[in-house]
Amino acid sequence: MKTLQTSGALIATAVISVLVAACKAPTTASTFGSVVVSTSAQNVKSSDTAPASAVVPQKQIDAGAASAVAGLAAYQTALEDIYQRVNPSVVHINVSSASAQGNGSGSGFIWDAQGHIVTNNHVVSGMDKISVVFSDGSSAVAKVVGTDPDSDLAVIQVAKPNRSFAPVTLADSTRARVGQFAIAIGSPFGERGTMTTGIISALGRTFAETAAAPGRAPGYSLPDMIQTDAAINPGNSGGVLVDAAGQVLGVTAAIESPVRASSGVGFVIPSVIVGKVVPSLIANGSYEHTWLGISGATLNSEDAVANGLESDQRGVIVATVTKGGPADSAGLVGATRSTGGNAGANHGGGDIITAIDGRPVTQFEDVMTYLARNTVVGQSITLDVLRNGAPQQATLTLSARPKTAG
Repeated sequence: MKTLQTSGALIATAVISVLVAACKAPTTASTFGSVVVSTSAQNVKSSDTAPASAVVPQKQIDAGAASAVAGLAAYQTALEDIYQRVNPSVVHINVSSASAQGNGSGSGFIWDAQGHIVTNNHVVSGMDKISVVFSDGSSAVAKVVGTDPDSDLAVIQVAKPNRSFAPVTLADSTRARVGQFAIAIGSPFGERGTMTTGIISALGRTFAETAAAPGRAPGYSLPDMIQTDAAINPGNSGGVLVDAAGQVLGVTAAIESPVRASSGVGFVIPSVIVGKVVPSLIANGSYEHTWLGISGATLNSEDAVANGLESDQRGVIVATVTKGGPADSAGLVGATRSTGGNAGANHGGGDIITAIDGRPVTQFEDVMTYLARNTVVGQSITLDVLRNGAPQQATLTLSARPKTAG
């Protein structure tokens, strides 16, 4: 653990050093060995006498340059250290199928000393043969232990004879912040052990696939996703995104790009969900997601006014309630009319969810994220709702999300 903290500190120190050096660096050169700093031209009229120039000594320039070089060297050392420690935990996965899906590849990472490896469900789904290539070039046949199409996670396992494993350490993705340093390691385009760097560029994204994945019921999306600008390409699927301490923030899963290559918008399944799903896949072969049994949308100003509320009211409007589901059993009410606008997309007359277990809800993603992070099947939750403008509470027991037929 001390080593992990050291890497994070090195990166922080390096970045600060570079920034400080940049701030100290002079802006204009007039003669070799010195820098002249003059007043901005917009502050000097043509009739004014030119102000005296201030000369920055060469010694100060050299000190700034040396500080920048030292900072970059520390940054490089930290990256090298992270790669040396994390890459042995990351694997390349080859898959093949006798069906039309043919051959493919992806990434994965070692979960435990029993040879369990985590990857994306879409990497191994429908495949007949799976082999794993480790960072040292050795390989082993793997079998599927469990899959969860709804979180796009899967666990495979290789035999243990004469092999030691280097499991990863999970970070707490709920503490991740936009701007935080992020490193992706995987096998883009089949190139094993590739490392790219960037930052966390957004949090709480919902990734809606254009078509239902194998085994995934249409309409279910991946919530609470981390967005990063670290380059993620085909083949990175199932790999890791780690923080400055080398701990896993999440599983690289998808990109938003018109050309099937990195466009600077990559999506990562957060560790808080990975940490819930994977143990169940290992123990039971599957994972049960909790389910409210509603469809809904973020309450916008037009919806709020149509429901007799102030335009700045926030929450989630319940559009439909699935008969026999938890929300139906608790008496939640879906929208009874369309308020027009947005091609009839706005809703009126439905309950408006404003909090779950006392936590404010301002958008539909808040509902999905809370369920994914904090709940299990059979758990009771309390919803604060507005019904015809009047506040009330509804307590319901969550059930398992329905599976795709067949």
